[in-house]
Amino acid sequence: MGLHRFKPLPSGRMGILWTLASIRDAAVVEFGCMGHMMYSGVTLENTGVRGAGRRYSTHIDETDIALGGTDKLAATIAHVVRHDNPKVIFLLPSSIPQVIGTDLPAEAKQLQREYPGTLLLPLGHGGFEITQHRGVQEALLRLVQALPRDADKTSQPTFNIIGSCVDLFRFQADAQEILRIMQGAFGMKPLCVLTSDTSIADIESMGGAHINLVIRREGESAAKHLQARFGTPYLIGRPYGVEGTARWIRDAAEMLNAPTNRDFMNSQIREVKKLLSDIAPWLRHLIRDQPGEIRLSVGAHADVVRGILDFGHGELSLPKGTCWCDSPDMAGDGIPYFTEEQWMQAIQAQKKGLLMASGEALEWADRNRTLQIANPDTRRLLNPYVPPFVGFRGALHLIDLWLNAALEQEEGEED
Repeated sequence: MGLHRFKPLPSGRMGILWTLASIRDAAVVEFGCMGHMMYSGVTLENTGVRGAGRRYSTHIDETDIALGGTDKLAATIAHVVRHDNPKVIFLLPSSIPQVIGTDLPAEAKQLQREYPGTLLLPLGHGGFEITQHRGVQEALLRLVQALPRDADKTSQPTFNIIGSCVDLFRFQADAQEILRIMQGAFGMKPLCVLTSDTSIADIESMGGAHINLVIRREGESAAKHLQARFGTPYLIGRPYGVEGTARWIRDAAEMLNAPTNRDFMNSQIREVKKLLSDIAPWLRHLIRDQPGEIRLSVGAHADVVRGILDFGHGELSLPKGTCWCDSPDMAGDGIPYFTEEQWMQAIQAQKKGLLMASGEALEWADRNRTLQIANPDTRRLLNPYVPPFVGFRGALHLIDLWLNAALEQEEGEED
């Protein structure tokens, strides 16, 4: 692993952990060293995950590594079942057992006989062979392969959200906005929000949904599996902006073969367009006379970058700055992957404009922290009831952020 000023690209193991740790009525047992899970627990709490699944480590030491012993895994599982009695225990390998070749699926199969009331579900990729986003993809797929039960469609139309995971900034707010839109546009309620606000029972019921809403590309393989098994259609994409959100709703309506609530749609679109008409003179002034002050640069998850660009640059005509994504597996469509060194150079080369990136990048560059759209963060998130970035309310929020940030830059230059 090379040297980094901030943090290296997270491994697949971290993506798996961040996907699983928010699931209620479950526990995560890592076959690894003590420090791994303690550090991960702090990270999860800082992002707003509290009171979900329990997290344990087997605390392996040099002797376990040298002799390939797995007694501590069995003892930890026995402790978790006795004290927590979870419905599912997710078994997560760490890098050292992965390297020495511990067969975690075989261990789980042998131990399963002792715990008929608790499912032991092993996951792979404890090493560094895949990145965080591939880990999220693998975990989502493994969940829908193993847990949903046979089910008929619900009598009233329902939906699942796939891909709402704690590694995305403002994951709670964005999921809540999608729930609000689906209720307002179709009168629909969710069966499962996978995985940021869900339980094992919710995942078991996913087959009864009428549509799956995949809000990040890592969830598409899970949605394809559910489509093959239950015949459930899926809509992939994150709704950003006015036109983007309206188009996303129309696509959902077509899949559901259902009408939308015109009063809801008209009121939501009218509210955003009223704000846009009020600030249009300011935007025209800034774009015409000082385009550098409002040039939009974005660095985050590729789907977030694309959605924000489609709204800011596509709908509002904000000049496009430097944009990048945080995963080499997702580079493309005009959005390259930047290493730490590359995004640092890009930020230094463009001192002005609207920079939307991770908390650590904005803090390092001494830029406007209200424009944060990605983790890692440098502060703790205590309030889950913050404005979203997606949907109609997300559009209002972004407009407010962009205009005020641009005006602050203009005022700073005058001083």
